[in-house]
Amino acid sequence: MTNLDNLWQAYSTSSADKKNALKEKLILHYAPLVKHVAGRLLVHIGQHVEYDDLVGYGIFGLIDAIEKFDSTKGVKFETYASFRIRGAVIDHIRRMDWVPRTLRQKNKQMEQVYNQLEDELGRQPTDEELAAKLELTIEETQDLLRKSSVLSLVSLDDYMEQNYESSFTSLVASRVDSPEEQTERQERKEMLADSINKLTEKERLVITLYYFEDLTLKEISSIMKVSESRVSQIHTKAITRLQGKLGKYKNLLFS
Repeated sequence: MTNLDNLWQAYSTSSADKKNALKEKLILHYAPLVKHVAGRLLVHIGQHVEYDDLVGYGIFGLIDAIEKFDSTKGVKFETYASFRIRGAVIDHIRRMDWVPRTLRQKNKQMEQVYNQLEDELGRQPTDEELAAKLELTIEETQDLLRKSSVLSLVSLDDYMEQNYESSFTSLVASRVDSPEEQTERQERKEMLADSINKLTEKERLVITLYYFEDLTLKEISSIMKVSESRVSQIHTKAITRLQGKLGKYKNLLFS
């Protein structure tokens, strides 16, 4: 048994007065995980929030994860904690409400126009075609794509976190899921997988590396041999397409 295993065992079996000291040791051990998650989110929202603030918000998520985690259930703590940390950061960002209403409206309009063009053309529209339909210049359209990046990030994270929490809850619960719950979870997974499969090759690569391989945009740019700004643009376009397709099932996905 490793020192970390011993620490977890001691934490789970200690009395309340001893737990705080052990919790501090666990927080210090997993602090790099908070910094990693905060660093990934900083790529999208760094112009609005300081890195140290994101780390501070993430610490609350880590504490919550430590307090609620059951090490006897066979679930890897790092995976569980990552979602708790990310969720805590995003919750604080929402409370700040720094995203202007006009940007939300423009982002929604862009999603609708993008998917309308895709249906009409039978392919992914170019920036020029999107700009013409939006009645914007190329520069204005690309600026809107960049500003919409954080909205896209929060939206997909919402979806993925909800599904993860559902899976985790079912794993640690004492009861067995009903057939309806199992069917709903499977439908969600299939819809997300199907939507991702319909992306372009580059978009699939960015989504896979960012959300499933846990790489930063800088690491992805190195793999793809393109700039970080180009990776960010591909990411935003991919999420715009996913939102349009998943949005048809909004009542199922986000209820």
